[in-house]
Amino acid sequence: MAARNVALCCAVEWIYFIHPPRENFAATMTDEEQAVWGVHFERLKRLLAEGTLIMAGPTLGDVNTGIAVFEAPDEEAARRIMDEDPVFAGGFARSELRPFKLSLLRGRD
Repeated sequence: MAARNVALCCAVEWIYFIHPPRENFAATMTDEEQAVWGVHFERLKRLLAEGTLIMAGPTLGDVNTGIAVFEAPDEEAARRIMDEDPVFAGGFARSELRPFKLSLLRGRD
């Protein structure tokens, strides 16, 4: 358990998973869901411009799990960033947060 606590205390990068409410979600979104996902996307673009977000996107196919990799100084700040996402705040998706270590990224030393 001590190793896990060290990893959490020192994590700078975080990943959150966006689990939509059903399979094939991208193809079956309602108008209300499309509106919320539009706000979600604009928020991610803002976080990218601010330098918080590293990358984000959905998986393709029948299961459209989204991921967002971002920087935060600690778990509390990371959880706040994730929880403020309108898809979670509005109950349109289930969230999952994990510490992340960005080891390799094209164009980044």
